[in-house]
Amino acid sequence: MQESWTFDFPFDKPSSEAWSWLIQTKQRDLGIFLSFYYKRQGAVVEKVQLKTAPQMYSPDSGTLCLSFELVYFNACQDLHEIQKEEMKLSFQFDPGKKTLNLVGAYWPSREPDEF
Repeated sequence: MQESWTFDFPFDKPSSEAWSWLIQTKQRDLGIFLSFYYKRQGAVVEKVQLKTAPQMYSPDSGTLCLSFELVYFNACQDLHEIQKEEMKLSFQFDPGKKTLNLVGAYWPSREPDEF
């Protein structure tokens, strides 16, 4: 499994100001995007933050590391736990469309065993 999400990115190039804007204004969307990775475990992602400065491979692409909280909640089991996690993402900026495509980590998924 490898998830991706495209964001509107109203900047001419990725910069520290642009990353701050993305984290602040797209907090909910980033949480949903990252939650896709943890849905089988029953967790949702909250409080997404930029852990390290992005590594640029070209003027329009690179990687970044996000830190976040995984929240496990189940009222029936009286469960409410919070766990810190991080994930390295790659990104591709399209200056013509002013969009930023984030691609998450690749997690191989195993098919169910046959009987």
